[in-house]
Amino acid sequence: MSGNQRLGRRGFLKASGLLTGGLVVGFQVPLAKRAAAQTPPTGKLPPPNAFLRIGADGSVLVLLAHSEMGQGIWTTLPMLIAEELDADWSKVKAQHCPVAPVYGHTAFGFQITGGSTSTHSEFDRYRQVGAMARALLVQAAAAKFGVKPEDCRTEKGFVISVGKKAGYGELAEAAAKFPAPEKVTLKDPKDWRIIGKTTKRLDSPEKVNGTAQFGMDVHFPGMLTAVVARSPGFGGKVKSYDAKAALAVPGVRQVVQVPSGIAVLADHYWAAKQGREVLKVDWEEGPTAGLDSVKLRGEFHKLAATPGMPAAKAGDADAALGKGTILEAEYFVPYLAHAPMEPLNCTVKLSEDKCEIWSGTQLQTVDQGVAAQITGLKPEQVEIHTTFLGGGFGRRATPTSDFISEAVQVAKASGKLVKVVWSREDDIRGGYYRSSFLHQAKVALGSDGHPSAWKHAIVGQSIMAGTMMEAMMVKDGVDATSVEGVSDSPYMKEVPDHLVHLHSPKTGVPVLWWRSVGHSHTGFVMECLIDELAHAAKQDPAEYRRMLLKDHPRHLAALNLAVEKSGWDKPPEEGHFRGVAVHESFGSYVAEVAEVSVSKEGQLKVHKVTCAIDCGLAVNPDGVKAQMESGIIFALSAVLHGEITFADGRVKQRNFHDYPVLRMNEAPLIETHIVPSTGKMGGAGECGVPPLAPAVANAIFAATGKRLRELPIRADQLKQA
Repeated sequence: MSGNQRLGRRGFLKASGLLTGGLVVGFQVPLAKRAAAQTPPTGKLPPPNAFLRIGADGSVLVLLAHSEMGQGIWTTLPMLIAEELDADWSKVKAQHCPVAPVYGHTAFGFQITGGSTSTHSEFDRYRQVGAMARALLVQAAAAKFGVKPEDCRTEKGFVISVGKKAGYGELAEAAAKFPAPEKVTLKDPKDWRIIGKTTKRLDSPEKVNGTAQFGMDVHFPGMLTAVVARSPGFGGKVKSYDAKAALAVPGVRQVVQVPSGIAVLADHYWAAKQGREVLKVDWEEGPTAGLDSVKLRGEFHKLAATPGMPAAKAGDADAALGKGTILEAEYFVPYLAHAPMEPLNCTVKLSEDKCEIWSGTQLQTVDQGVAAQITGLKPEQVEIHTTFLGGGFGRRATPTSDFISEAVQVAKASGKLVKVVWSREDDIRGGYYRSSFLHQAKVALGSDGHPSAWKHAIVGQSIMAGTMMEAMMVKDGVDATSVEGVSDSPYMKEVPDHLVHLHSPKTGVPVLWWRSVGHSHTGFVMECLIDELAHAAKQDPAEYRRMLLKDHPRHLAALNLAVEKSGWDKPPEEGHFRGVAVHESFGSYVAEVAEVSVSKEGQLKVHKVTCAIDCGLAVNPDGVKAQMESGIIFALSAVLHGEITFADGRVKQRNFHDYPVLRMNEAPLIETHIVPSTGKMGGAGECGVPPLAPAVANAIFAATGKRLRELPIRADQLKQA
């Protein structure tokens, strides 16, 4: 967007004299958005204080309203400001912001990082801040030079006029004294020199040299480390405990009870862990004492055969299914853990009038409100220091603030400055999984090979029911995240007679959004079903998709580019086979072609994945490519290994030996191509995940003639006679 942008004075805060002096420019969520903000009901939050600071030394500090967890917004958001500011990129730095309503998400109204929205939701807001700062600097330079502002131009941190030049640092203090402009002019895209150009990440040096601070790195003199003994089954409670043996472990200082279990505090992690191992706890079994994966799947199967809540409907699917060739299929995906490389952790310092929290979190507003409720403080007395996140994938954005609230409870009960650390076993067994889902589909093919009728049942837990997002995301009993990718599929919408219905059973298993949310299962099912339909219609899978997507240009653009770059029309290496999938999620359109081989013993090797993405404008093309690679690796881990199972109310998996992530020797060659696009911007953090599983499964069919309708893929499914 270019041209004049109206900036009401309420939309910006200009101040001077902060820290070492200079120009400070901040911005607020527009009033209409703030009115809808879902903030904790415990009191007024701190005043708006989001800002860009230009120091007297010419440094440019950008505060980020979103958390950096590897997705690259530590770089892309500063790029937006730097572009409009005409900054010297070598002097730009980033920092996580504090928690305050001003940093509320422009769509949701509260502070959150998720949904692949960070860059496109801030595209206008951050550019406007840069443009405003630039206008103020030009005014200051014009006054200094004795010329009109229109006689000045900016370039790499300087304001230049005829024969005169001044750096932003030397102009910053004077610029801070000018009134904020009512409007600013944003650059025409043809004049961009930073946006759309491959840019090296600002956080790479500190992550390489080890100075980057993650939550696990936080340490203070006198701080204790705690681990918590939690119920082995979901919803269990402590009946009684004996801390005598734990307190006898050298280094253990204290044992306290909190709502989630029993916390062992020690001088260091190892002592706390050893203390927990000898702690005696008698547990009262919770409502999931008999939880069993085999039984759950059977219940899901039975539910799918009964009428559910309609999520999408047109015509009469039942009547139309009596005509034409019928394809029937059942697909199943398991529960999945997020398993970020950095396990959950949170450090809390609690005093009479303040609560300070250090953690890598994705949901600061809710965390602040929950901490305030626990401590009895006002929200503005709760300060959150957001560190780098060693992976999140949604796990660090729980509506219950589980790992944050637990740490606050431990600090309150113990009276100590404490860091609560989750082990890998705690993380794998701690719940908040991607729900298991079962799909049953019946599809009729017309004489032209097109699907003419489609009935589709989905069974799986709702992640939104009972949360602050329920009113927004659950309508007439249908959680939109459970059916996204099916109910709104371009394939489904073209079918004259269709019905998508949903069952959302309550199992007692805590579930949560997982990277790509509902698309993580619906993309797999829909793109495998389309491949099945292409085979039934005796058509090439890529051509069949082109036929069905002829009125969907962005799907087609991604599909055509991936197919072309993969060499689809040429035979692959002997023993190699290809499969294709294309899926839209989070506003971006991604196609992937997987090239695989399968040995007679059933050993699967994914050799190569060719990916094409239309995400609209790619602010940092290198960042987009990195996210596609990340999503493909993340998805392939789930395809080959990911599965959380239950027996006797317990989670069976414990660590990476039985919940593996992809190893280097399993990783394919990945090629990513970005579709040149003027379409609406989408996200990049999650959209690379959904097409991977179906592309691999479809390639396996090409190799073996076997349709794999459940994940993860096992060698015994692939053995060839």
